[in-house]
Amino acid sequence: MLYKRSSELFVEAQKYIPGGVNSPVRAFKSVGGTPIFIKEAKGAYLYDEDGKKYIDYINSWGPMLLGHAYPPVIEAVIEKTRKGTSFGTPTEIETQIAKLAVSMVPNIDKIRFVNSGTEACMSAVRLARGFTGREKIIKFRGCYHGHSDSFLIAAGSGLSTFGVPSSPGVTKGTAQDTLLADFNNIESVKALFEEHKGEIACIILEPVAGNMGCIPPSSGFLEALREVCDVHDALLIFDEVMTGFRLAKGGAQEYYGIGADIVTFGKIIGGGLPVGAFAAREEIMQKLAPEGPIYQAGTLSGNPLAMAAGLAMLESISSDPEIYNRLEEKTTYLEKGIRKVLSTNGRTYILNRVGSMISVFFCKEKVENFDDAAKADTPEFKEFFHALMKRGVYIAPSSYETWFITDALSYEDLDMTIEAIGAATR
Repeated sequence: MLYKRSSELFVEAQKYIPGGVNSPVRAFKSVGGTPIFIKEAKGAYLYDEDGKKYIDYINSWGPMLLGHAYPPVIEAVIEKTRKGTSFGTPTEIETQIAKLAVSMVPNIDKIRFVNSGTEACMSAVRLARGFTGREKIIKFRGCYHGHSDSFLIAAGSGLSTFGVPSSPGVTKGTAQDTLLADFNNIESVKALFEEHKGEIACIILEPVAGNMGCIPPSSGFLEALREVCDVHDALLIFDEVMTGFRLAKGGAQEYYGIGADIVTFGKIIGGGLPVGAFAAREEIMQKLAPEGPIYQAGTLSGNPLAMAAGLAMLESISSDPEIYNRLEEKTTYLEKGIRKVLSTNGRTYILNRVGSMISVFFCKEKVENFDDAAKADTPEFKEFFHALMKRGVYIAPSSYETWFITDALSYEDLDMTIEAIGAATR
């Protein structure tokens, strides 16, 4: 049996952990089969409990920009661990990583560290509401900002319909303060502002959607969002948990030349450890406790191990002027190879890419929003996923997730991946 040990571990895990996993997408519900259990990882590769090696295109859902077990990060964490794992007091390294992050990212003066992307987005929305004195927010269908109640909302029947809870446990009252718009549809946003004049605190979005597959913003969309927020005195929040430090040193703001009012981070900023952060200009951040009245706290926020990992990662990125050129070249090479083999094999597909984020959809029409992504051929994706896994290529176990490219990938790895995709789709 190919995944014998993983299958045994999954059976055991289900006895003690809901669904056998600590994050739902890991359970393979979208693709079927048994999830593989990973024993270790190095560079561009994963090694499962059955001893099988995989070329990894999840990369811990984004953080491993420079590869698994990246030596400077590992060494920084080991050194810091020897001095203690948590103090509950300020430490110098928190200021060091904050100073570096602020120097790398446009439009931010101060940053607050938390423990996850969910926490960062939740805190950013609270900050926006407190700063503006308004309660309603706009999010986009298909954009994921963590599992905070305000974000677990599905769309109603019309563009200006209040959200309704998409998970038990989310109250109708919370849902009514979340308004739903369609990604890449500025008219749906304008309609909400017209209907709820003076009530909307902020727009929050992934500037490049990564949780309905990789979906870029259409031409002029981010600029239009910036304009509508300025007109209505609302704040624009970029959820850069995925795109932060991945698309460019300054993230999507730098990549697209659009300034957000509040930016959230996660993944790469923690170097693989659990870290999130939110940042803004001084005028907004001074409203945050203990300077201001908007409360946010966390016992393990700024944990020294996490700060050491994040600092080592950001220092490596900031000192390497060619990192984003290499990532662009490798992902372009992969994109061209995928297009060639899928076209040669007569497959109908759409391929979206921004920088080192890329997705394949098995459908005919362009994928520009959640409804488009939902039309992709799920059965075909399931076959595609398992065929690649058997050939030692590990992609996200859902068609609604982007692939993340790491600089640790060699061109030999990319050629092997392209060959595997060709074999999997014949």
